[in-house]
Amino acid sequence: MTKSFILSAVRSAVVPRGGAFSHLSIQDLAKPVILEALIKSGVSAENIDEIIVGNALGAGGNPARLISLAAGLGERVAGLTIDRQCCGGLDAINLADALVKSGQARIVIAGGVESYSRRPLRAETFADGRPPLAYDQPPFTPWSDRDPDMAYAADQLAQDLGISREEQDAWAIASHQKARSSLKRLAAEIVPIEDIANDAFTRNLSARTCQRATSLVGNITSANSSVAADAAAFCVIASQEVAASLQVEAIEIVSGQTIGGNPDRPGIAPVAAIQKIVSDANLLPSDIHVSEIMEAYAAQAIACISQSGLDRDLTNLGGGSLARGHPIGASGAINAVRLYHELKRTGGNGIAAIAAAGGLGTALLLRA
Repeated sequence: MTKSFILSAVRSAVVPRGGAFSHLSIQDLAKPVILEALIKSGVSAENIDEIIVGNALGAGGNPARLISLAAGLGERVAGLTIDRQCCGGLDAINLADALVKSGQARIVIAGGVESYSRRPLRAETFADGRPPLAYDQPPFTPWSDRDPDMAYAADQLAQDLGISREEQDAWAIASHQKARSSLKRLAAEIVPIEDIANDAFTRNLSARTCQRATSLVGNITSANSSVAADAAAFCVIASQEVAASLQVEAIEIVSGQTIGGNPDRPGIAPVAAIQKIVSDANLLPSDIHVSEIMEAYAAQAIACISQSGLDRDLTNLGGGSLARGHPIGASGAINAVRLYHELKRTGGNGIAAIAAAGGLGTALLLRA
């Protein structure tokens, strides 16, 4: 097997639902990001073998094909869309890694895109003639009593592990502070769209604001949970041979893993995937120099970091999704983009990880 490398990694800004990106289709969001990724990689569009796109809310079709054609990748690039909900963007990168390492492809574009603002309306139909019933979230298990609302599951996890509201709020405040202090660094990875070149939600979050925040469930509030958002993020992934022929600073993909866990505790699912890729690489948690862990909820991020043994001080150095927003199918890819740029700065080993409804966890190990 050949090794695989990320040649470039870029993203759009993340904008909350109903904001400046609300009129854009997913191909409108994805196209400029892909074109910039190609420029930074030194790879021309005609050399792309495949594009893999994570998308959770598109409700059918093959968005990857739309995006491929819109970006001018050529008719021969078929496009593969995957839906593993929040894990989808990171799983797209893991699939690209597998294609390259197996020799089935030399260069693959992989990532995710989501327009929460323009998601289609969904309705369940019935055979007995009842009118269709609109719904927002599909079932993630066959058992209604083991398919919890995500905020409820996060609160239960916080209770189980003794994570207080004060600790959750402090984590959220720190996420915004880190993002605000990293604006210049973050700008290097963001492709401006509609003149938006910074994550729109990042703000000076205070303890007083957190205290006034609306409770969603128990100690899970509007301040310590991430907001629905629109964004795109993509990486150009290539074989060792291709990477060696180009004048770019490539980052190696060591391994990736997705593992299913207890659907009652979806927030903790990434721990098993993190432990697996660390162990398989003959590393210890102390050998991880930087990590990007999803912050759908502060409680979930705190739990994953503590349970996996990662260093809090080396996690989400430029802020996390609490300071950006959560564009479901793109969030894992955004974590990978963030990790790529942090490793270019720090060197060493890095992990990106994310949880998904149904008890799924995905992790990616990179090395500079």
